[in-house]
Amino acid sequence: MKLKAIIVEDEATSREILKSYLAKYCPSVNLIGEAENIEEALVLIRNNDLDLVFLDVEMPYGNAFDLLDKVGDRQFETVFVTAYNHYAIDALNAHASYYLLKPISIDKLIDAVDYVLSIKEKENALQNSILKPLQTHINGKITIPLQNGFEVLQMDDILYCKADDNYTQIFLHKGKRLVSKTLKYFEDSLSKNGFVRVHKSYLVNVNEITEYKKGKGGSVVLSNGKEIMVSPSRKKDLLAYFG
Repeated sequence: MKLKAIIVEDEATSREILKSYLAKYCPSVNLIGEAENIEEALVLIRNNDLDLVFLDVEMPYGNAFDLLDKVGDRQFETVFVTAYNHYAIDALNAHASYYLLKPISIDKLIDAVDYVLSIKEKENALQNSILKPLQTHINGKITIPLQNGFEVLQMDDILYCKADDNYTQIFLHKGKRLVSKTLKYFEDSLSKNGFVRVHKSYLVNVNEITEYKKGKGGSVVLSNGKEIMVSPSRKKDLLAYFG
């Protein structure tokens, strides 16, 4: 797979160095353009279906975070390239895939590209083929408390769980249950049985996922048609369930 990429960097020398490194050490990157400011970057982003943006933090008339705010929801991954390490937390909050410090380490650059490549390959596999979770079937059971005892549920009857303050709504193939346990409780109980936390409010049965839609975090569609947004910070956990 080739990653369609652009470089957003206001310093010509830095752009040339990164272009040279990519050409020599990262054959999976197809560099289709470069920009030296936010406005030029927006044109490239809006006119191309990108996989990866190498993004300097400080630029004239704004910075990397201003650019990402203007883009909104995005399907590409970002690798921040900067001489300043104090932006690391901001980059993390902006769901950057990688954070490279100048001068760029070739090994770190290769690691960053390989990481993005693995994400994009899994995203494409989810879109272009029948979904086959690594764990293909769940035979276990789980008990949920009732006022006068407990109820036994088959795990493979559960579509997803949704947080409701200190309660959890469990959505089944037929019906639902409201349980006086937190979603974290069910995450701990079910995560080894084919369930993944895709959002702070949702835990889904990976065997019930029928479609994945790409985006900043993307979304999953379940067998009952329910579409659930995936938090960018949890996309990696979801993709890890699929080979």
